Formats: sequence, structure tokens, C-alpha cells
Amino acid sequence: MDDKRRLVKEGYNQCAKDYASKRDLFKNQKYLEDLASELSTGASVLDIGCGSGIPIDKFFLSKGFKVTGIDISDEMIKLARKNLPDGDFFVKDMTEIDFPENSFDAVVSFYAIFHIPREGHLSLLEKIRSLLRENGYLLITMGSSDWEGTEDNFHGAKMFWSHYDKDKNIRLVKRAGFRILSWVIDTSGGERHLVVLAKK
Repeated sequence: MDDKRRLVKEGYNQCAKDYASKRDLFKNQKYLEDLASELSTGASVLDIGCGSGIPIDKFFLSKGFKVTGIDISDEMIKLARKNLPDGDFFVKDMTEIDFPENSFDAVVSFYAIFHIPREGHLSLLEKIRSLLRENGYLLITMGSSDWEGTEDNFHGAKMFWSHYDKDKNIRLVKRAGFRILSWVIDTSGGERHLVVLAKK
């Protein structure tokens, strides 16, 4: 594990409870509903960077979907397993995903992809595509501006971010083989994130 991934892992282990308690600052219900309306009953959903499982995975479980969540933080996965015993949660780095191809009907990732170096975003998106079944869906947040750096007080911890601007991120999703169904710059929680819904 390189220094940047270790910083993210240690940061979220340190701030897990504080971050989880404030997670609902971001209002994603509309985007989750949009995806859920496209999925069949019992569909399988992978959440990359699942955190404590709330609210994203709780929403999908409540709709009757099968949920698998991964997160680099041991503490976040402990919270997810406690919060949502019906889900399957694993400590796993998104850069080392090893699920079989064609395993999921949808992959979601909120506020997570930009914690790996942006040079790896395309290869991650290509990997995600391989995990999706035919006509599977992708719902992700990405950066809305071009920036890379660290913050010393992210919920009391040091944290690393790396992302391109909106236009390049949209191009990356297309290059990875997805057809974009919708995108929007979401400003909830006083921040700006690109939200993309796409299809394999």
C-alpha cells in the first residue's frame, strides 16, 4: 500500500464515527431513486467506498436489493456490519478489487473515487465496467474541479484527494465504455460534486 492509500485508510479509521454521524449532510436520495427505478427486484449492488453503510446501502437494502460494500477503512466496515447485518461488507482497497467479472447489476461510489490518485481513475472505471453484467448501471460522484492535495483537518484527520474537472471526468467515464444517462453538479452539503449515472 502506497503512502497516499495509507493516509486515506488511517484517516478514515481515525474519523470514522465523526464522519458517519455527519454523513447525511449530503442529500443523495434523488440519485438513488433514479438508479433504483432502473433495477429489477433482487438486483445486486456493489458500493465502492461504502463507509458506515448509511445512507447509501441502507437505502438499497430497504428496496430489496442485495448489497455488497467495500471500504479501505477497518473502522468503517465495523460500523457497516453493525448498522446493516443484512449486507456483505469487506475491508478492501478499491484499487485491488478482485470480484469476478459480471458479478453485479449496479456499482455505486459516493465521495470515494477521488481518494485515489486521479491517474488511476480510468483503470478503476474500466475495472468497474468488467464487474457489471450486461446493461449494468454505474452511479458515482467525482470531482467538479481540477485539484490534488491533502487537508489536515478532515473530521479531525489528515486526508488526500485527487480529481480532474467535470469535463475530463465525463470523458473518462465514456472512455471506460459507459453510456452516460445523466450528470449534474450537486451542491448539497455546501460542496460541489459531479454525479454521473451511466450504463454499460
